[in-house]
Amino acid sequence: MIPTGLSRQSPVRHRLRRLLYRRRRLLACLLFSVAAGVAVEGLVGDDYTTTMVVTAARDLAVGTVLEESDVALVRLPEAAVTGRAFEHPDHLVGQQLAAPLDRGSPIPSTALVGDGLLTGTPPGTVAVPLRPADPGIVQLLVPGQLVDVVLSTGNGFDAPAETSVLARSVAVLWTDAGGTGGTWPGADGDEGLVVVAAGTDDAAALAGSSSSGDVHLVLTSKP
Repeated sequence: MIPTGLSRQSPVRHRLRRLLYRRRRLLACLLFSVAAGVAVEGLVGDDYTTTMVVTAARDLAVGTVLEESDVALVRLPEAAVTGRAFEHPDHLVGQQLAAPLDRGSPIPSTALVGDGLLTGTPPGTVAVPLRPADPGIVQLLVPGQLVDVVLSTGNGFDAPAETSVLARSVAVLWTDAGGTGGTWPGADGDEGLVVVAAGTDDAAALAGSSSSGDVHLVLTSKP
């Protein structure tokens, strides 16, 4: 004769086994997730260093003049922050973006119109603003695009028409197609503006080129 206690436990154990069998995949996934979480916590630890970083509060387009509502202060692990990052929003308000930023992205100095655009360029490189004769060309340019700068003078009637190449394969740093309130000197938004990175010799030839004739930009590939 089977003891009363055992006869009562057998159906319970049987139902429990059936339940575990039916839910075996779910339980396996749960156990795997727990194990992965423990592993990550063990690798990261509780003592990693964090820092406050200014990030984009929303998706920001190139040419945006930053306002307080455009930036947010977020605490991130130091290992996740590369390059120079800003720690105070006041340092960014009023500055203009030279590149688009996704929401949550830290804002580096290289994304701002100014000296940061020349990061990584050879010593002596300067940023030279140009106004193309055809402002529509600005719509085709993006930072990093290489262009030849060509100057056309004369009209072919009372002055002979001449064309000369002022610089070859200079990199575009920033563009303003107009209406974005550019912060470069003379950027009144009425015409397209292009800023290129030029060496000392090219910069001397490019300076004042817009007042010497018509400036044309020819898209080119790597030299």
